[in-house]
Amino acid sequence: MSLQWIDSRDIAIELVELYPEVDPTQVRFTDLRDWIIALDGFDDDIDHCNEKILEAVQMCWIDEQ
Repeated sequence: MSLQWIDSRDIAIELVELYPEVDPTQVRFTDLRDWIIALDGFDDDIDHCNEKILEAVQMCWIDEQ
């Protein structure tokens, strides 16, 4: 599966599976960005990330817990 920045819910699901012990409200956006880029299947321009995108992923991650 190919992941893009706009795939907030799918990215969040992957993060829940990889980091079940992590509280997403405590993750720094710099770390979140790095974790997303490192996901298997992530295939988007890393420079197209911004705070709004990371907030969307974080909110989805909270919802998925």
